[in-house]
Amino acid sequence: MIVSLYAALLALFYIYLTMNVVKVRRAERISLGDGGNQQLQCAMRAHGNFIEYVPLAIILLFLVEYQGLASHYCHAFGAALLIGRVFHNLGIVDKNLRYRQIGALTTFLIIALNAFILLLTRLY
Repeated sequence: MIVSLYAALLALFYIYLTMNVVKVRRAERISLGDGGNQQLQCAMRAHGNFIEYVPLAIILLFLVEYQGLASHYCHAFGAALLIGRVFHNLGIVDKNLRYRQIGALTTFLIIALNAFILLLTRLY
């Protein structure tokens, strides 16, 4: 299954985002909340935003693959999602609005395309 590859890669990226939050918390000695620390706020939002959107995207990708979407489309969607999430993280951490926009748009596009494909397969 193709989605397994991208789920695994995204899981590793999620661990990276988690460790980034832990690193900032340790360095700044902030156990709970963000303590008003902007670096921690950015790390927490990158982590939080990932967990808000990626599970739905992976579930939809799994469903379109399960329903027989051609493998090259599944790879394209999975790779785009992974690249989009990396751009989104760079946009938040480096405060680069353009990267964040690219990452968010890519994520939304993957979710919307997969949802649309699932709806079309139900209609025909």
